[in-house]
Amino acid sequence: MVKVEGTLAELRELFVQGAKQEAKRQAKKAGADVVKSTAKRTKSAWQKFMANPKKQIRFKTGKRKGRLDLKRMSAAYKREMRKKGRK
Repeated sequence: MVKVEGTLAELRELFVQGAKQEAKRQAKKAGADVVKSTAKRTKSAWQKFMANPKKQIRFKTGKRKGRLDLKRMSAAYKREMRKKGRK
């Protein structure tokens, strides 16, 4: 048995605060479930090409060293698509 002391206003405030926190918890969980259940979008051929580390072309020198060279990657991608017979 638990003994609770305080004025009615204090008790109401405590219980309302607890109810609000519980509602927030439930809303977050419901939101997380919705996000998990959403369908994954398929990646385009270019996105797959970009994600493949073997096909990434990087700058070798200068201040942009280590960054992706998108111009050269684009040319390589287009060459590959031409070989496969795609546009």
